Amino acid sequence: MSDAHLSERSSSDRSEQIDLTMEPIRLGHPTADDEESRPRAPRSRRWKVAMGAGLAVGLLGAAVFGTFGWRVAQQKDTDLTVRPEVAGLRQDDSERARSTADYLRSGFAASIALDRSLGVVYQDPADARKSVLVFGGTTLLWQPERELNTLFEMMTDETGAVEGLREVPAGRLGGVMKCGTTSGEGGDFAVCGWADHGSVAMGMFPGRPVDAAGTLFRQIREGIQTRS
Repeated sequence: MSDAHLSERSSSDRSEQIDLTMEPIRLGHPTADDEESRPRAPRSRRWKVAMGAGLAVGLLGAAVFGTFGWRVAQQKDTDLTVRPEVAGLRQDDSERARSTADYLRSGFAASIALDRSLGVVYQDPADARKSVLVFGGTTLLWQPERELNTLFEMMTDETGAVEGLREVPAGRLGGVMKCGTTSGEGGDFAVCGWADHGSVAMGMFPGRPVDAAGTLFRQIREGIQTRS
């Protein structure tokens, strides 16, 4: 093939080349000019998005605080009153029972600052070995569950470990209620406690399993606790 044919073919190939882009391809990071030329959302739109997010967070916080505040207001004015009979039990008014109740009440009041405190021993007419000891009081509690856990820890230090501690239904009065098992001179027995924003109390239940003790303690609470 002659040089002339090669020359003509080369010129023809160059004339048929396709231009893929009208601008040069740039590698690397964008320049300041590129950033300035990139379209941006209007400032008013950005402000609306930011204000909307802030409002959503604020409303969520207000809802949480409002629920908490309502619960505190509902529970804080609480009274605990010893009843001669409650939940099928009768108050034991013997000297020994009064001494035991006063001892428990005083020890409990020394553990947590209370506005009013109580201690009582209830007899089970069906079984004298199943007396129930209840002690507690009223005060404003901001963190009821934390205070209740602290009291269980203190009981552990005094009587031995409270084992199998678990939350049980608190009933219509709300708050938190927990029960477990500990040891005493007469063997193992169930121990329960409740706390809300206006009261805290504990009960000892010799001769009763935890489930039965939790049910009975809830009934006792509903019999002796009132709110104004």
